[in-house]
Amino acid sequence: MPTRPGSSSAFDFSGHVRADDVVTWPQGTGEPLGLTGRLVEQRHALPPLELFVGMLSSKTLKPEHADRFRFRGLNGAGNTRTLTAANVLDIVPAYVSAVPALIRSHAIRVDVVLLRVRPHPKPGFYTVGVMADFIPAMVAAARCVIAEIDERLPITSQDALVAAEDIDVLTECDAAEILLPDPQPTDTDMRVATNVAALIPDGATIQIGVGGLPVAVCRALDRHKDLGVHSGIISDAVVDLVEKGVVTNARKGIDAGRTVTGGLFGSRRLMDFADGNDAVEMRSSEYTHSQQVLARVQKLYAINSGLEVDLTGNVNTEVAGGRYLGAIGGQLDFVRGAFASPGGRAIIALASTTPDGKHSRIVASLEGRPVSTSRADVDIIVTEYGVADLRGRSFSERAQRLRAIAHPDFRDRL
Repeated sequence: MPTRPGSSSAFDFSGHVRADDVVTWPQGTGEPLGLTGRLVEQRHALPPLELFVGMLSSKTLKPEHADRFRFRGLNGAGNTRTLTAANVLDIVPAYVSAVPALIRSHAIRVDVVLLRVRPHPKPGFYTVGVMADFIPAMVAAARCVIAEIDERLPITSQDALVAAEDIDVLTECDAAEILLPDPQPTDTDMRVATNVAALIPDGATIQIGVGGLPVAVCRALDRHKDLGVHSGIISDAVVDLVEKGVVTNARKGIDAGRTVTGGLFGSRRLMDFADGNDAVEMRSSEYTHSQQVLARVQKLYAINSGLEVDLTGNVNTEVAGGRYLGAIGGQLDFVRGAFASPGGRAIIALASTTPDGKHSRIVASLEGRPVSTSRADVDIIVTEYGVADLRGRSFSERAQRLRAIAHPDFRDRL
């Protein structure tokens, strides 16, 4: 396998990309900053390229880079919002569970993949460490895989492994890494989380995202027993639950004793926790979001959020204020997976108003904004004002229950 001398931030892309190639890399903490930064620097010396991105946690890409790049992506979350705000990111609507198959079938083209890797103790393999979600599909579909060696990555296995023979070019990383410490939850987050935690029984397996509200939920679960974790992403908050003995993964039904995730979105603490830890399984979204897998998990409690919910139960996770801020993502995968799981429930948790308090997030109608999770799929809605169980409820019953958990200032107009 060829190893190109020098650092990733001095790498020459000219011999490896072709006109109109689609270049991609892992989202979030998986971005190889040396390579992506160099790609941006060299853009005027390269043929026109398309960049296909997930959630960006760096500031590598800016709207002005559309002078040479076409941008396509899966969501408008994180720093990807700078591209959507400038209307230069073309969104591909897709459930997380569908993305690998779309890549493997070339419905979503992938020509060049950029990775961060670390040599793995298993001979002939490297680990991508922090992100496994779409990696196997990307590597299988790409014509060229370029990787920067980064010894700061945790040693993880399963779907985070890439065969050495699948890497075409190796460089040495000399750039920063992306670390994402948990944000501090707000008082409202904690009130919502208290209501969520009251719904979750001991022995349940939770799916949870990242951000202030998920952190608050984890903190509110700190007196629970024998919880399991099966999630697309985990953060530092999960480490707290493991270290307190709350998460044991003992009663999951599958993957006993193991926290299953597709990505690590956290600080150095989370990376050190996962490093060489056999109790952490890094799995691609072909596993984490699979309906067949989720149906085997016992008491799966899927905990997700949204930008707004209408009075029939439709959830919008994508658009607010005329801007694409979120994603279709994996919410519906886990909502339906929780329904299929023995004893499972699906919770949509959100604050009752926007952060400035000016707008209710329980609305009469979505008025043409996206229905990301339909009312026929929605199970439980939770705000800081209570719980609305919508299972088997009629339109009038749903409206009554959702008004009851809206902010008091907006109930009359609803």
